[in-house]
Amino acid sequence: MPGLDPKVAVHHLSVKKGARPVKQGQHRFRPELIPLIEDEVNKFVEVGFIREVKYPMWISSIIPVRKKNGQIRVCVDFRDLNNACPKDDFPLPIIELMIDVSTGHEALWMDRLDTTKYVWHQWTRN
Repeated sequence: MPGLDPKVAVHHLSVKKGARPVKQGQHRFRPELIPLIEDEVNKFVEVGFIREVKYPMWISSIIPVRKKNGQIRVCVDFRDLNNACPKDDFPLPIIELMIDVSTGHEALWMDRLDTTKYVWHQWTRN
């Protein structure tokens, strides 16, 4: 991170033993998308979010996704890298507990008329 002393924090990528680095191939894009992708990537470089590296061990492809407003969102395909990294030792939070914490452990009451809107149907085959 620019301006952060490495003595304070250093990122380390832990990879499973025996995992071989994967260099994904370069994708071809439609010619009209190329300037939009370059603009988006240049924005990331200017703010210091990404930087060019030499001799990379892992190369992940980008996937441009068009937003509703016509702009391009640049996503990165980290599937190969995710498969090579060990899973976290802590589970994801349980949504029900998160809701309880955010409501101050108060019960949420529904009016009888409101319950008709929120009927849960379960279909069974005979």
